[in-house]
Amino acid sequence: MAKVKICETVLRDSHQSLIATRMRTEDMLPILEQMDKVGYHALEAWGGATFDSCLRFLDEDPWDRLRKIRDKVKNTKLQMLFRGQNILGYRHYSDDVVEYFVQKSIANGIDILRIFDALNDPRNLKTAINATIKEGGHVQAAISYTTSPVHTNESFAKFAKQLEEMGAHSICIKDMAGLLKPYDAYELVKLIKENVKIPVQLHTHYTSGLASMTILKAIEAGVDIVDTAISPFAMGTSQPPTEALVATLAGTQYDTGLDLAELDKICKYFTPLREQYLKEGLLDPKVLKVDVNALLYQVPGGMLSNLVSQLKQAGKSEKLLECLEEVPRVRADAGYPPLVTPSSQIVGSQAVFNVISGERYKMVTKEFKGIVKGEYGTTPAPISPEFRKKIIGDEKPITTRPADALAPELDKLREEVKPWAIQDEDVLSYALFEQVAVKFFEKRKAKMYGLDTENADFANKVHNV
Repeated sequence: MAKVKICETVLRDSHQSLIATRMRTEDMLPILEQMDKVGYHALEAWGGATFDSCLRFLDEDPWDRLRKIRDKVKNTKLQMLFRGQNILGYRHYSDDVVEYFVQKSIANGIDILRIFDALNDPRNLKTAINATIKEGGHVQAAISYTTSPVHTNESFAKFAKQLEEMGAHSICIKDMAGLLKPYDAYELVKLIKENVKIPVQLHTHYTSGLASMTILKAIEAGVDIVDTAISPFAMGTSQPPTEALVATLAGTQYDTGLDLAELDKICKYFTPLREQYLKEGLLDPKVLKVDVNALLYQVPGGMLSNLVSQLKQAGKSEKLLECLEEVPRVRADAGYPPLVTPSSQIVGSQAVFNVISGERYKMVTKEFKGIVKGEYGTTPAPISPEFRKKIIGDEKPITTRPADALAPELDKLREEVKPWAIQDEDVLSYALFEQVAVKFFEKRKAKMYGLDTENADFANKVHNV
């Protein structure tokens, strides 16, 4: 057995899970050279919700963040999370936009693209996988792990084999809700390893309290790489702590080869940062506790905070338990989609509507209609014709690859973004988050001309310079 490799998530998923993706680039830069010396397999540093968060909340250019990280990280691979045909947004994009996004991600410094689809529909992964291969990147194709009457270890292993045949260089078991139990992990990893020849990586969350045990059993079954987070940003809805795993495996046949003294320097850097985010109210102690209910309701951390906030806005916070109980029922009706962005938000919002209105499916969101209609791809289990008719009426379900219905968008988007663009990548920021990106571009231009962005009139002035 070769040594186990570690992918460190503190620059992406761990702060996405614990502080709603609010870690600033300036908070990352001082420690990057030290992290680069550790000997990690990879640093997960981009993608997921970081792109949206940079533009929407942090007033940062996500492309600039990536270039700055790459500039300081010379030896370690940089990894991103990529939502297949959704890229980093919440709808399907045309193939030319997906291809250009992959091209620019790799050109700006990404080595490994972890590509997943919320429904595990391979048709939604095809374009991103082919584009990554064309650009010379590493394709890590992900299986969105979940449990249901239609999901089995055998079906996941078969999917892994299919991903390998599509050109994947490695497979990731992506357990976003912390549902993978230790002995199930052992069986699943073993089965996948018997079916594919490429490396297998495990990504899980501490939400349900199982993660460290799950990782250990996966290692015993032969998993090659595991995701962990440096301890100040570990546990809760994040990943298991890096140092604890390194210490556990030291001196065994699985020894990671990482030095605890070097990791301690990273821990010491992030500890005061964690305290700062606590003070700022970004780190809610609620997300740090073990929630065994995750095993019952299958609700990942990000989805839980969304449910809480939707109920709060509606003045119905006391209905949380009812909503959690409704989520599995809505999920079953919708063909058992794994709960990960965007399906987690879609199923969660529909569960909230069902509970608040007092009648199931009295109000149906546009996105839920979309899942039932087939706009997101094929669901793991067929949706009953009666239920489909109830939700979409006489509309015709979509059975082809959803992106086949999309005309090329890139030229049109380039034309639209012209008034604001100062770099090629701006068209991609605009494609994914149109209004949010325009606000960001206007602020950026205002700063370039020394205008006061706090002044409500600055946007009008921007157009005159």
